[in-house]
Amino acid sequence: MFCFILNLPNETEYAIPAVNCVSSSGINACLEAARKNDAPIIIQFSSGGSQFYGGKGLDNSNYHAAIAGAVSGAFHVRTMAEQYGVPVILHTDHCAKKLLPWIDGLVLASERFYENHGEPLFSSHMIDLSEDPIEENIAICKDYLGRMSKIGILLEMELGITGGEEDGVNNEDVALEDLYSKPEEIWQVYKELTPVSPMFTVAAAFGNVHGVYSPGNVKLEPEILTRAQEYISDQLGDAAPADRKPVSFVFHGGSGSDVADIQRSIGYGVIKMNIDTDTQWSYWEGIKNFEKKWHPYLQQQIGNPDGPEKPNKKYYDPRESMRAGELNTIARLDQCFADLKCVNICGLGEVKSADNILGPRRGGLPV
Repeated sequence: MFCFILNLPNETEYAIPAVNCVSSSGINACLEAARKNDAPIIIQFSSGGSQFYGGKGLDNSNYHAAIAGAVSGAFHVRTMAEQYGVPVILHTDHCAKKLLPWIDGLVLASERFYENHGEPLFSSHMIDLSEDPIEENIAICKDYLGRMSKIGILLEMELGITGGEEDGVNNEDVALEDLYSKPEEIWQVYKELTPVSPMFTVAAAFGNVHGVYSPGNVKLEPEILTRAQEYISDQLGDAAPADRKPVSFVFHGGSGSDVADIQRSIGYGVIKMNIDTDTQWSYWEGIKNFEKKWHPYLQQQIGNPDGPEKPNKKYYDPRESMRAGELNTIARLDQCFADLKCVNICGLGEVKSADNILGPRRGGLPV
């Protein structure tokens, strides 16, 4: 699985979309989109998304609900990915210092899974200590990398701060200089982590912002990444790789980003791009458009424009509006796969039309 993460993208210059999911419906949309595009996909959970997946009615003391929710989501992904036939990287998103007990629980779950299956439950975890001193950030990441790499889990670490707001973390007022990583800092990370294991990626900051903002409010500078690659290659001398891209980078805040910036960053060593805000909107927009289309049929259980005694069950059946959300999300992900040049990667062949998909007993609606 990690050949997709650490080797193939740099050789063929594509990146893999990483989508935050909070429900089995969202996961299924990701899997369907990946199969449609004949490509791998990264499905990831935040701590808040994990808690939601487990159920907001559960007590989350010591992050028990978030741990259980992420584990439940991981098993759903594993079960359904086999049916769709696509390679999936299971990842967890931003984990600040206060959330480390959540990651501890997930690493423990992977260690137990590894004992029985010879592979970890999760593929990778992100630890985000970008707001802490860099020495502390690196030290903690080294400890986790040492433990995780023993069972084949990759570490994603963050340098610099991603602006904007996501999952309850608000960095909208962060100092401008903190939005851009320095080559020397990235070299410091590379130099410290590589002796432990090469199984790490770096979410370096180059002006990234979570969310979608008006044009001109976000200034991405992907060239920071290529300058870092050159600097580190110079430090490595003859030990530098032939392509002079020793670091595998992660692009945070992909939603709303300019395609030219996205594709330049791929050329500079980005192998993963996060997309969350746009897929949240696409799912909601699908439901919104469904409601608009069928509004007169969604106002009461009985009675619609076809007659006062006509039932509306097949319109308000949750499967219908949820499927509309899925289809709109798949369309957005089609664009994302294309932007990342991540199409026709796996050689799975043409997708056959699914049979027996009517849904509600009176037949599915043309959503």
